[in-house]
Amino acid sequence: MKKLLAVLIACTMIFVLVAACATDETPAADGATPAPEATPAPEATPEPEETDDADDADVPEAPEVADGTDLSDIRIALVAHGPESIQFDGSFNEGSWNGILEFLDSHGLPSATHANFFQAHSPDDEARVDVMIDAIDWGADILILPGFHFAASVYEAANLFPDTMFVVLDTRPDPGPEPANVVSILYAEEQSGFLAGYAAVMEGYRQLGFMGGIAVPAVVRFGHGFVEGAQFAAEELGLGAGEVSINYHYVGGFAPSPEVATMAGAWYAAGIEVIFAAAGGAGFSVISAAEDAGAWMIGVDVDQSGASPVVLTSAMKALAVSVVDMLNDFAGESFRGGNNLLFDATLDGVALPMENSRFSNFTQAQYDAILAQLASGAVVVSTVLPEPGGSTNPNDLLDITGITVSFIG
Repeated sequence: MKKLLAVLIACTMIFVLVAACATDETPAADGATPAPEATPAPEATPEPEETDDADDADVPEAPEVADGTDLSDIRIALVAHGPESIQFDGSFNEGSWNGILEFLDSHGLPSATHANFFQAHSPDDEARVDVMIDAIDWGADILILPGFHFAASVYEAANLFPDTMFVVLDTRPDPGPEPANVVSILYAEEQSGFLAGYAAVMEGYRQLGFMGGIAVPAVVRFGHGFVEGAQFAAEELGLGAGEVSINYHYVGGFAPSPEVATMAGAWYAAGIEVIFAAAGGAGFSVISAAEDAGAWMIGVDVDQSGASPVVLTSAMKALAVSVVDMLNDFAGESFRGGNNLLFDATLDGVALPMENSRFSNFTQAQYDAILAQLASGAVVVSTVLPEPGGSTNPNDLLDITGITVSFIG
């Protein structure tokens, strides 16, 4: 009995021990609240990979030209030669600025951050170099320099800053040739002036006037072309000798002045019907005189029809077109530094703004025909210039027949 009782007690203890062990591994019975399981630590979230199209809906891609050049940081400076040379001059500077704006707009770039206007504080080469340095300090990659005044200063600045590009309009560096970071743009002003003189006579005017600023090459070419265009039209129309006459004068500057307005007013009072003013801002003095006289004037460089209803037409040269071309070259890494280029009728470099001209008789067909003759070389306009210190009288420089040119020195 004692042995049996001991065996039973041992078995009972083994059973209790086994039951206790089973309780640690067996789920709780229904209705019992299980012990909360430990929350596993979250896995590390990988950094998002950068992709080319990330945030495309909110952030526009940097504008690019055809070859993929990034233009997001391009900076363009327009530099004026002196304090009287204003940005919105209705002429040379404004036409150049419009080209800059056209280029930026075509690439979706705001002008407020990508373009700037700089103006020399005095009319001398030292001040022009200084203002070009100011533009480069601002961050300009390329400088647009309108006008013959930059001939010497662009040469100096280009050599000081060989990694900056320069486009000089209406002149070439002096001394030449062009440095590798300079391109010079010249225009066939004689063809543009020719179109204006031709149109004026074909329109029916016989008493004309020409007022140039200073007898620099571009202005001389405008005036000579105007004379030859009037002469060509008179021959086509079979007009008698002297039936067409032209008063011809260089006013001595490019700024508006009472003196220019007074002379223009006197010409109108004496019977001049239309004056071609190739004189920059001085052309506005001619406009004022034309308004007072109820007469016509012809603008220059850009379409000046918006300046006054007395602007018959404008002898344009493709300032904006040439500036856009040079900026596209620069953006496409094909800048033609070291070269000089001529924009003429073959490159749409000259024109009359027929859509805004106030002709009653001269037609689009007549204009297209004479422009085609200039482009093909069937009509050739003189490019002769005065000798240094020599006569600026067109009667001494051109073969003038059939019309009368009265030069006022």
